[in-house]
Amino acid sequence: MHEFPIQRAGQCKPKPDPSTLVFGRTFTDHMFLMDYHQGQGWHDGRIVPYAPLTLEPSAMVFHYAQEVFEGLKAYRRPDGGVQLFRPMDNVRRMNDSCERMCIPKLPEDAALAGIQALVKLEADWVPSAPGTSLYIRPFIIATDPALGVHASHSYLFCVICSPVGAYYAEGINPVRIYVENEDVRAVRGGTGYTKCGGNYAASIRAGQRAEQQGYAQVLWLDGVERKYIEEVGSMNVMFKVDGAVVTPKLTGSVLPGITRRSCLELLRSWGLPVEERLISAQELFDAAQAGRLEEAWGTGTAAVVSPVGEMAWNQTRAVVNNGQIGAVTQKLYDTLTGIQWGTLPDPYGWVVPV
Repeated sequence: MHEFPIQRAGQCKPKPDPSTLVFGRTFTDHMFLMDYHQGQGWHDGRIVPYAPLTLEPSAMVFHYAQEVFEGLKAYRRPDGGVQLFRPMDNVRRMNDSCERMCIPKLPEDAALAGIQALVKLEADWVPSAPGTSLYIRPFIIATDPALGVHASHSYLFCVICSPVGAYYAEGINPVRIYVENEDVRAVRGGTGYTKCGGNYAASIRAGQRAEQQGYAQVLWLDGVERKYIEEVGSMNVMFKVDGAVVTPKLTGSVLPGITRRSCLELLRSWGLPVEERLISAQELFDAAQAGRLEEAWGTGTAAVVSPVGEMAWNQTRAVVNNGQIGAVTQKLYDTLTGIQWGTLPDPYGWVVPV
């Protein structure tokens, strides 16, 4: 049983109107902190008022990007309670990221207990309007005040929370995406399977290009052969072809998404054929041209499921399911959100009450 000291904020902020929430702009009154020092390990978990962090200009995170992060949500159930969705999966994935980035792994139980303690304290910040939630951002940064390319000897683990509005405030509308031929997000042997800021910084330019051309997301190709589909924007991606669901396999350059894993478990439980394998852009667009591409969607914490209505690659355009959300996509979205918000039973043991 982990208990953490709490320093309460002297003055609490007014709660925002749920109808005006913008993702990641409003933050709650408190945050969770825990320190690491070599020889001492992770220590001094605590909850303190949300406030700026004080770091040396030479802190290694600023110069060598040694940091990792996660993203999960707390949901308000119909009975007024609050619950998390597969939070230990986030903690374990964070530790996988830590291993790649030479950051000491977190004690899993303490990290999860810190997240739960913070959400419990901030429970009034979890909105109850349909589709809203409390986004939770755990992250670790290297804090050694020293220049030199090597692993830091000190780190800070921090958890902050932000109430967020409904992702689909006006209904789920399929998006237009295009295949990115120039930039790559990650390569095998790199950091693609981790959640580290560098992966996301590398994606910004292509995202801007997509937006300028009227597309919502980029469909990433692998970084070596530039032919195999990897992710869509910052989400995993799935396609229904000839009745089977196909998704890129985890080769080391694809993020092992928790929503991805949940979707695959649901699909298999429904008896649908599922393939985790390499799938080329050529194969995908050939299937679309032949009328065999039935549905396409992205999966991730923010949107849960994001249907794709049109894809573009070079001069080729493919409309998916007449630009409408498909039956499997809709069922995945309804089932996952039902479990997350507590309106459907959870036979999988995914939800954790706070």
